[in-house]
Amino acid sequence: MKPFRLSRRAILRGAGAALPLPLLEIMASGNARAEATALSRPPVRTAFFYIPNGVVQSAWNPVDTGEQFTLSPTMLPLAEVRSKLLVLGNLGRVKVAGTDGHAQASTCWLSTAAPDELSADGYPLKRSLDQVIADHAGIQTPFRSLELSCNPFEDNRESVYFDNISWYGGSHVASSLRDPQRVFERLFRFDEQASRRSVLDLVAGDARSLRPRLGQRDREKLEEYSHSVRTVEQQIQRVRARQDDIRRLNPQVPVKPWQAMHRDEFIQVMGDLMILALQADLTRVATLMTAPERWATPLKVEGWFEKPIEHHSWTHNQRDDGIRQNLAKLDRFHIEQFARLVQKMDAVKEGEGTLLDNTMFLLGSGLGSGELHEPTNLPTILAGGAGGRLRPGRHVQYPAGTPIANLWLTMARIMGLSRERIGDSTGSLEEIVG
Repeated sequence: MKPFRLSRRAILRGAGAALPLPLLEIMASGNARAEATALSRPPVRTAFFYIPNGVVQSAWNPVDTGEQFTLSPTMLPLAEVRSKLLVLGNLGRVKVAGTDGHAQASTCWLSTAAPDELSADGYPLKRSLDQVIADHAGIQTPFRSLELSCNPFEDNRESVYFDNISWYGGSHVASSLRDPQRVFERLFRFDEQASRRSVLDLVAGDARSLRPRLGQRDREKLEEYSHSVRTVEQQIQRVRARQDDIRRLNPQVPVKPWQAMHRDEFIQVMGDLMILALQADLTRVATLMTAPERWATPLKVEGWFEKPIEHHSWTHNQRDDGIRQNLAKLDRFHIEQFARLVQKMDAVKEGEGTLLDNTMFLLGSGLGSGELHEPTNLPTILAGGAGGRLRPGRHVQYPAGTPIANLWLTMARIMGLSRERIGDSTGSLEEIVG
């Protein structure tokens, strides 16, 4: 009998639903050696986790470098995954006078433009790094890139420059999605009639027919993947249930489901959707913006602060010890959310390693500190191994003024691009490459 083979592009289908499959052993083809090679080289992905308004530098920076570096107070939630991290210090970019510091921070963080290359609005903005990578990696996936935002506001107090980090070039934004339900439906393509049912229930028949033809390890991986999808569905359902309660209590002020989420819940649900998209190879490039820059509306961070906070105004009052301590606490909140997502990636088995081992997952901000609007010593933590291309587990401190574009060039090359320069880069960061 002809041996059963399964395409890497195989999906489970049901009434109005299509669920992509994770990497399974049975998807390898050719002889045993070719199969082993295919399984040992899953695709490399790149994802970005953006935090606004910089950080409290005194609590952020580790005091020592190298493999035995001591985690700073803010970074302590990363203790369990420190061996898979690169903490990079003193990377920055040149600030361009004449445009708002915060809008420039978010807009230009991933920009590939040099400081003297301005858009019509005066920003050093061309094509952002994620879109440059997507030009190459996106031709192999259903979605060239995925842009997500955890902005809880609808008051539109600021321009598009404060609420996006992904740009096609010039003033053409790659708009981010902030509704988890819309993200889920977009990724898994189930129609409106099926939207109230579980995508797993819709494809159950196809899955049942596939399982007997899989080996034990593939069955376990399919079960693990199905569990991850079900978890996200359940999270969205819980938020929908809470939304119903809110409407019963105050029907005059309906609130969208994503607005009913607590801050950590919102970030984790969006992060889980991003992880699913990377795991299923729906995309190899993703950005997640945890909150917008310089939004004047108070922000609720449940479980961390009793009252809504004003992140932007706090950054300009850091000489007040109490405010500085609260800012450092907020930085730690963001690090804790990042750490949880890093651990989730590391729990997804893939080939001989994990999803994290085959990913570059970068946390950063467009400002070193919001106090002076300076884009120097930008907070930068790179998690993952990029398929063995990175050497994590270290804190590397660069000379002051080293362009962060050097990191962007390094990441672009790891993703397979042949580039001599990106923006104002002066070279790649060879010391972090394995």
